[in-house]
Amino acid sequence: MSQHVSSFPQTGLAGLKENWQADLLSGFLVFLIALPLCLGIAMASGFPPTAGIITAMIGGLVVSRINGSYITINGPAAGLIVVVLSAVQELGKGDAMAGYRYALAAIVIASVIQTLMGIFKAGSLSAFFPASVVHGMLAAIGIIIMVKQIHVMLGVTVKGSLFESMAQIPASLLNMNPEIAVIGFSGLAILILWAVVNNKYFKMVPAPLVVVLVGIALARAFDLEHQHMYLFLPDAHFLPHHEATVGPKFLVAISEDFMASFYFPDFGKVASLKFWEAVISICLVGSLESLLSATAVDKLDPYKRHSDLNRDLAAVGLGNMVAGLIGGLPMIAEIVRSSANVNNGAKTGWANFFHGLFLLIFVGLFPRLIHSIPLSALAALLVFTGYRLASPKSFKHVLSIGTEQFALFVITIIGVLATDLLVGVLIGILVKLAIHIIRGVPFNNLFKINFDLKQANPETYVLELQGSAIFSNFLPLKKALSQLETGKTVILDLSDGFLIDHTVMEFLHDFMHDYEITGGHCEQQGAPIIPFSGHALAARIMAGRPQQ
Repeated sequence: MSQHVSSFPQTGLAGLKENWQADLLSGFLVFLIALPLCLGIAMASGFPPTAGIITAMIGGLVVSRINGSYITINGPAAGLIVVVLSAVQELGKGDAMAGYRYALAAIVIASVIQTLMGIFKAGSLSAFFPASVVHGMLAAIGIIIMVKQIHVMLGVTVKGSLFESMAQIPASLLNMNPEIAVIGFSGLAILILWAVVNNKYFKMVPAPLVVVLVGIALARAFDLEHQHMYLFLPDAHFLPHHEATVGPKFLVAISEDFMASFYFPDFGKVASLKFWEAVISICLVGSLESLLSATAVDKLDPYKRHSDLNRDLAAVGLGNMVAGLIGGLPMIAEIVRSSANVNNGAKTGWANFFHGLFLLIFVGLFPRLIHSIPLSALAALLVFTGYRLASPKSFKHVLSIGTEQFALFVITIIGVLATDLLVGVLIGILVKLAIHIIRGVPFNNLFKINFDLKQANPETYVLELQGSAIFSNFLPLKKALSQLETGKTVILDLSDGFLIDHTVMEFLHDFMHDYEITGGHCEQQGAPIIPFSGHALAARIMAGRPQQ
């Protein structure tokens, strides 16, 4: 066993006393990353800039004390930009302030559903979504973010649909504001440099912080503080009338009074179909991303602790409820900041708490410094974030798993871009089910799995699979394996199986890895007749035949 329970960092107040130095330092470093991302995500979502900070503060100060994970960082995420912005635009019908308050109401109701999902132990439902469809959804979100934010990075205002914004990119490049574009491209260059240069001294300083500092310096060099003057941007409608002051067009617009940043939801559209579409989208994407991120962070944890996903989902739901009631964005367990938290040496959830505390202190004491941040620097951060979600590396990775997975990936991307997020994901799931039927999986096996799990002797468990194990039916299998006593031998006998898809292969691989870390031993029996690619976790047809 690589880690004994006795060597785990303590939690609660004992953990604070034991690990406060490591968690304080990590919390501060994560705060430096979180601040610009919170501002950029909020504005890209159609919310006031401080909405992102409000959310991260609640995620740190409140959710960190009640969640079921150990080293995740909770806050707003780029993956939610698309659904929140859509809610603001669809519900507001051109009135940004009204759309913002209607969207807050949708967040509150979505958070109630999230909390109930956690209470009723629905945290494992994320497994129902095929891996390739989830990757396709995230890649589509990345493309949308890039298309929308590149115009901001260039200092050009465009209107219209996604495809119209995409078509206007060449015109924006030709008609860019030179000073604003210099700031944007400088930020992008810094992010690329930090990503490709493997130098420990570079890595000691967070790239987003460097982007912001360089952006502020260039903005002062270009005297943007005294150029392009008008009422605090399109965000002026987020300030109380008596707070509206003259400010520059290309800098972050916030009130110097942080208490003026709080707004309350408007439930006036609760009876409309668009409102409930927003609720479902926010709940689905937020829950799915949060659960996937928490699971991914567990794999990075040097202590190999496992999050209580149900408790984590309920805690995030409660945090979102508070955020929605006072003007914040929805939050998730955010993967980039959580990864940085691990790399910075965080031990417990107190690092998340400290990151929220530093945000509160900063926004309370230095609002004018936040106001000096150029919008194009924040847009560069989001363009780079979108690129990472939809990079060629992502396409190559999915293609390596198999052409079927790549087809589902691309179909989901096209579906999301051509319709909306919910419809695009549904299209991907339906296509996946159709492929399974074509390959011979009986309809009654699509949603019901057949397996036998028994204890052959005091030291050995044997799992015998009959028929197919696919994304839509394997939750009972996942639950059964999660309840096995640790430290034993587990034999996975797939000889009588038929089709095992990539999602299940990925789950079995992770289960075997995690079980062996805790001191157990796993063996897999049954060779595939037809693997659909050379990838170790590709979908495959086994020696058995489907149950009739």
